Amino acid sequence: MRYLGAALHRAGYTVTAPLLPGHGTRVEDLDRTPWQAWAGAVEHAYDTLRGSCERVAVVGQSLGGLLALYLATRRPDVAAIASLAAPLWFEGLSARIAQWAARGLLQRLPAIPKLGGSDVRDPRVKAENPCYRSIPTGGLAELARFMRVVDESLEEVTQPLLVLHAAKDHTAPASCASRIAARAHAVRMRILPRSYHLIAADVERDIVATEVIEFLDRYCLPKEISACAT
Repeated sequence: MRYLGAALHRAGYTVTAPLLPGHGTRVEDLDRTPWQAWAGAVEHAYDTLRGSCERVAVVGQSLGGLLALYLATRRPDVAAIASLAAPLWFEGLSARIAQWAARGLLQRLPAIPKLGGSDVRDPRVKAENPCYRSIPTGGLAELARFMRVVDESLEEVTQPLLVLHAAKDHTAPASCASRIAARAHAVRMRILPRSYHLIAADVERDIVATEVIEFLDRYCLPKEISACAT
């Protein structure tokens, strides 16, 4: 999210990008982190900004997009939301593994090897953004549970919403964007033709930054609004 956060800052916004619990440390930490801890970290970051800024918008990618949508249902004073590549479900083998993990059927398999690295097309960005080498089944189960929670609450989102997704996303099907946009009444949805999952950093990152900035400028005046990127 650093590229997008820097672009927002240059556009005049105050930005914070909290590191979610279980992320950026060890795969074992993610395996024992409940989704409520992710949501709590975002609420804390939001409340901190809200204490010093008049209005706050939330911009989230992937799990962060789900968290942005969830926060909007709990904090009616959220000014606007941008959901980037948020997953409501998976497809193929990933969907089966997520279902098995959520049902507790993979307790003897603590982690699944993650082949291919981060789902990003730009080779430089891929090299600079290494991911965990495996997917913890406990963390995957929590994500599956959280996806259902967010899906069931989409109609409670009343704030202006921007939905961005990539047509070639290998992690979250692009059809998730259509469902989010329809059920949460998005004011704008755009499907990017070239990027993979990490659209805020991928080959169309400039388009993503422009879309987010123009959206915030339009729906979140006055300009002094802050943006919380997750």
